[in-house]
Amino acid sequence: MENRDEKTVNAIAAHYREILRLIGENPEREGLKKTPMRAAKALYDITAGYRLDPTEIANQAIFEHAGSRIVIVKDIEFYSMCEHHILPFFGKIAIGYIPDGKMIGLSKLARLVDCYAKRLQVQERLTADVCHILTETLPNHGVIVACEAGHLCMKMRGVEKQDSTTVTFDYTGRFEHDATLRQEFLNLIKM
Repeated sequence: MENRDEKTVNAIAAHYREILRLIGENPEREGLKKTPMRAAKALYDITAGYRLDPTEIANQAIFEHAGSRIVIVKDIEFYSMCEHHILPFFGKIAIGYIPDGKMIGLSKLARLVDCYAKRLQVQERLTADVCHILTETLPNHGVIVACEAGHLCMKMRGVEKQDSTTVTFDYTGRFEHDATLRQEFLNLIKM
């Protein structure tokens, strides 16, 4: 966990205190006295991606690699906040790439997902952001990213569809021009 900027956290807590008042609650009652600060710390932590540099994350672990086959990391879980309703959405991402003389440390793929997920987001942009940063920082012949998520803005409000999920894809390079390669990726991740 990063060090929190206490001045920012305190300002966020003051806003939460006012929000509690505005919805008709008493922020001074026993169960809510510490809630504004807890909520402020939680919001600061779940938006840590704004304070991370994805290019720096990617460049920390790029190594020589003589192979040219597809590399896949799947089931990278993530938690994010929908920018439209400030409600959580969460799911899993699978990332595939075809190395061009270099490979990236596998844990960096998960860190890149977190970097973008820990921002106010939409799933479509999250998928595209992960694909784009790998395309730009890692020598490759193609990158493909698949994301499947459930959105609380659809489950707990609005249409209230509990079993709905959303799937998004983005891809570059050889994946753009080769449907068989895309299908191989989908078969391997079983999405």
